[in-house]
Amino acid sequence: MKVADRTFPVSEDLWARARRLIPAGTQTLSKGPDQFVRGVTPKYLKRGSGSHVWDVDGNEYIDYPMALGPILLGYDYGPVNEAVIRQIKDGTTFTLMHPLEVEVAELLTSVIPCAEMVRFAKNGADVTSAAVKVARASTGREHIAYCGYHGCQDWYAVTTPRNKGIPAVLKDLMHQFEYNKIDTLEKVFAENPGKIAGVIMEVPGSDPEVDPATGLNFLQRVRDVAHRNGAVFILDEIVTGFRYSIGGAQKYYDVTPDLAAFGKGMANGFAISAIVGKKEFMKELDEVFFSMTYSGDTVGLAATKATINEILTKPVIEHIWEFGARLHSEVNAYASRLGVDFKIFGKPPRGGLMIKNARGEDDLILKSLFLQETVKRGILYGGPVFISFSHSAEDIKKTVEASCEAIEVLKKASESADPATFLEGEPVGVVFRQRN
Repeated sequence: MKVADRTFPVSEDLWARARRLIPAGTQTLSKGPDQFVRGVTPKYLKRGSGSHVWDVDGNEYIDYPMALGPILLGYDYGPVNEAVIRQIKDGTTFTLMHPLEVEVAELLTSVIPCAEMVRFAKNGADVTSAAVKVARASTGREHIAYCGYHGCQDWYAVTTPRNKGIPAVLKDLMHQFEYNKIDTLEKVFAENPGKIAGVIMEVPGSDPEVDPATGLNFLQRVRDVAHRNGAVFILDEIVTGFRYSIGGAQKYYDVTPDLAAFGKGMANGFAISAIVGKKEFMKELDEVFFSMTYSGDTVGLAATKATINEILTKPVIEHIWEFGARLHSEVNAYASRLGVDFKIFGKPPRGGLMIKNARGEDDLILKSLFLQETVKRGILYGGPVFISFSHSAEDIKKTVEASCEAIEVLKKASESADPATFLEGEPVGVVFRQRN
């Protein structure tokens, strides 16, 4: 595959200006320049169409982070954009409520197993935080058991290295357990009897293991342990919602949580999120303080209605599973043949990159090298690997070709005395390391 000679003068000028005006230079840490190989990757994208994006200097890429997950159908997706434009002409927010609040709530309750009632917000962190408040309100307890990543609000962010400015005392209320290790959750309850209000977890890339004794998968066992101890079970479906199935991971894995948080793909890139759940818990929101000026914004609601209608009437779910499986299997098979410890892991609609060195350790230098060699070939990878309904067979073919050529470079670098010498820019960094 031809390696393009790309330059980024407009990107660099914008970045210089941003550094003077914007703390950290970016609005979203995972989109910052240190998450990509600087020097060979653009810093700013200007437009998108389908599965392709163009940077501010006019260079074109096939995109896989897909805006960190919200772009489920594709950029500039006609039916969603048209619904939004129609709604904008009528108005985006009003003095009183809008009918779309009811219509979209009814739509969500028709497709999500646990959804008996619905409230809307704008970000994933809004609704995971609301779910934690509801769990505390309904149980009269304060402690939370958690697994995975749940956003930037204080209750969770205090557990991360980016906890500056958050009262340290909040950390005493948080207790981590590990995915597919039910004993770690049981230990949390044993060490905190009568204190755990809720258990919140997301589903990472790997499947929940099935207990041979009971036939229950890990999610079902978490639910049962939570209920046995009087706690609320919360499933964070910000990423998995509308990707694993129309009803999310809860439908795919046959587990009904008490509460669930949805966002990202539900509106194909427009800002909206939702907390849904069983009526007995959602009724707490009659009194729990959860109210925002833009939670009834009609643009996000119109986009959600149009997006879900596309999923219901077109083979969206089937497409992202099929094309994701093709990408994973072909690239991973090539890496295996070359003896390179590289893998696109996770489920076909939502994956990630895992690249290990000779010691079996995750290696940021080698990951950076893979990102460098693919972006030079017009493939924009990042942390997550998402497939959209707009990714075509030709897109996957080109991506496989570029990925395999990048893996060949990885092999040469791994066999060299110093893999870092293969880098043409600075290696990627991490927002923070998360242990599951």
